Amino acid sequence: MPLRRVTFRLYPNKATEQTLRYHRKLHKELYNAAVYNRFTQYQKFGHKVEYFEQQNSLPGFKEVWPEYKQCNCMTLQATLKRVDYAFRRWLNGLAKRPKYKSIRFYSGWTYPSKTGWKVTTGGENGYLDLAKIGSIQMRGKARIWGVPTTCTIVYRNGKWYASITVNLTQLQAARRQTDFGSVGIDFGCKSALAITDGDTHTFVEAPKFLRKAEAQIKHLSKGKRRKVSPNRRKKQKASSRWKKVQAKIRKVTRKVANQRQNWVHQVASDIVRCNSFVATEKLEVKNMTRKAKKEVQPNRRFPAGGKRACGKRKKQKAGLNKSILDVGMGMLRQAIEYKVTEAGGLFVEVPTRKVKPSQTCPNCGHQHKKTLDERTHQCQKCDFTMDRDLAAALVMLLWAQGKLPGLGTNLVDADVTSATSETTKRKFSGSMKQLGQRKRQKRSFSVDGSGAETPPSTK
Repeated sequence: MPLRRVTFRLYPNKATEQTLRYHRKLHKELYNAAVYNRFTQYQKFGHKVEYFEQQNSLPGFKEVWPEYKQCNCMTLQATLKRVDYAFRRWLNGLAKRPKYKSIRFYSGWTYPSKTGWKVTTGGENGYLDLAKIGSIQMRGKARIWGVPTTCTIVYRNGKWYASITVNLTQLQAARRQTDFGSVGIDFGCKSALAITDGDTHTFVEAPKFLRKAEAQIKHLSKGKRRKVSPNRRKKQKASSRWKKVQAKIRKVTRKVANQRQNWVHQVASDIVRCNSFVATEKLEVKNMTRKAKKEVQPNRRFPAGGKRACGKRKKQKAGLNKSILDVGMGMLRQAIEYKVTEAGGLFVEVPTRKVKPSQTCPNCGHQHKKTLDERTHQCQKCDFTMDRDLAAALVMLLWAQGKLPGLGTNLVDADVTSATSETTKRKFSGSMKQLGQRKRQKRSFSVDGSGAETPPSTK
């Protein structure tokens, strides 16, 4: 059955909030202890610690540290699964080396099954009962409600949330309404989206929430002058006055993030409401927003002094990166993809390096290079003229439909990633769901009485 995640805001009383903070601290310390155990076992003894080895040590761990008896056993196992997942991603080259986490960067804990918690709601408001913690009022509304399966308690920006995963039936999952339209979408900074179906052309202007709030953030940042800031190297903690100013800045940036997220979902819903076929470019936002590379030039003031390092258009690249992140291109692409898939439509990512939408003419398929300052497409072969972003969106739509002159092909021959394509080539790094399906190891004794560990179940 399809899965959906619904987030509710929690409103605990003072006593319950103290208990929530204490449980969060315990899970953070367990996470760091599990990371330390894996590193030290390998460095000193060459032993690779696996998840089931740490899970089987939980009963003895709770005897040494009796405060962990207050926590639900399934939540402790889920915390160890987080550690295992982080190490698997690191060993497969998908993430950096796992680090010890402070309480500031440890958000909460997870109930991976239906034990230890109970939710009383029909999808709007209600109560959440947590074992050994108490009952908590929650507020929120789910667009579609199903059978609750897992629950994650999250502490973010001074507020508590419950992120609940629900199972839906196929009928419930197909409730999002869509039409039979087909569009091509090109992302940009000045105009966030250039949308075309071949006949109708639409621009969605970038809201620039961060740019509008920069003056307020800059004004508040001046309040941190002559105040003691945190310094890890000097082992210096921040002063209370610095923390107060930082809290005000954090409140403004949180508002900007909420505005952007709300805008992204509104735009994605408007697109999917009228179109069931969406073609767009394959974005690598992480690569697009990297810092400018440094180059080494000779020192002009002191020729005998060797060379000096300088940035290559560093300020211009920093401004471009800020504009790209302010639009939220990655969030837009993800929101459109899952909404189209939920409605039963098709989402196609056009291979940018092969098709080159910005350099290709949608009328004849001729390719010629353009600089970034050329905002109008004018074909050198057929004299077709069109806005550059709209021309790129039209090229992607025609290519996905197999109608682009010279480059049109079908999805199977192109081997592109779409909303319905399989991701079998992706590296396996494990997941919370996959680890949850594996049973706990137990000891089986042979005829001679020697104990041997049974291999983990792969079911």
